[in-house]
Amino acid sequence: MSNQQNTTSVTTGVYRTAESVSPRHPDKLCDQISDAILDAYLLEDPFSRVAVDVAGGHGSIFVVGEVTSKATSVNIPEIVRRIVGPRLNDTPYEVIERVVAQSPEIAQGVDAGGAGDQGIMVGYATNETPEHLPLEYVLARNLNKYLYEQWPHDGKTQITTLDGVVVAIVASFQHAQKSELTARIHEWIAQEPLASVNDDSLALHVNPAGDWEVGGFDADSGLTGRKLAVDNYGPRVPLGGGAFSGKDGTKVDRSGAYIARLIAVEYLKKHKASEVFVYLAYAIGYPHPVEATVIIDGVQKQIKGYDLTPEGIIKKLNLRTPAFEQRARYGHF
Repeated sequence: MSNQQNTTSVTTGVYRTAESVSPRHPDKLCDQISDAILDAYLLEDPFSRVAVDVAGGHGSIFVVGEVTSKATSVNIPEIVRRIVGPRLNDTPYEVIERVVAQSPEIAQGVDAGGAGDQGIMVGYATNETPEHLPLEYVLARNLNKYLYEQWPHDGKTQITTLDGVVVAIVASFQHAQKSELTARIHEWIAQEPLASVNDDSLALHVNPAGDWEVGGFDADSGLTGRKLAVDNYGPRVPLGGGAFSGKDGTKVDRSGAYIARLIAVEYLKKHKASEVFVYLAYAIGYPHPVEATVIIDGVQKQIKGYDLTPEGIIKKLNLRTPAFEQRARYGHF
């Protein structure tokens, strides 16, 4: 009997992968509808409390959630149809609304200045890119934006790096022929300052399932909050809380995540660090976080000098101003 053991080769180096989706992707359409509804309520009543989710596809758009507001002229079907546009056969989408007032038990805690829900929020910053975001995430988003300029339709991009060098690109865009899409990707590589590429080792997967004409809600269903990694920092950074879109600033899913990002960037610059993580955790109805820690290049410290109550964050970041629909298109940071 042989004593020889099976061995596997070990590949050195660090792989990183992130994706981005276009504003016409079904999930992103739902995010934009949720935030456009939030904007409409805040425009009339800056103190509106809004938590709206959207599910859509194949002729129907379902809007459900809780709203407490003095606004009286918000037209949800009009907002939906403005963002989605007509179907392939030019017929309008059916819009089904189920929007009610906020639960009085939840409202009681928020009235006292407490958080609208429990949750954990993660903030992040890195010195890898000018945006202080992960390199693979920025590259995937930049490519997505570049392709969307020519094909403003449903689409997705994905970038894999090895030690910072792009080794794989995946791109699928509606109404784009593979040859044209490939040429556009090479144009992007040539002009993208952050893209380090070795042409001999680059794997390109362009419309890998074939060219396609039917996309958006005609091809697939969508849901608010289903692209959380795209909305945050990509899969390298852990996710804490829930979705951002459709929620006003009393919901710490959004406000806590936003201030955590701000703190991460400020600590990164202050300490000239390579990488910063921020962790905030809240209890429903309670104003102060039960955890507020920052990890600076692996060293954990307590966060000091910030008002981390929901009301304090709302004032600091001006979250009662209606400007959320645009944030829902390509990620929030």
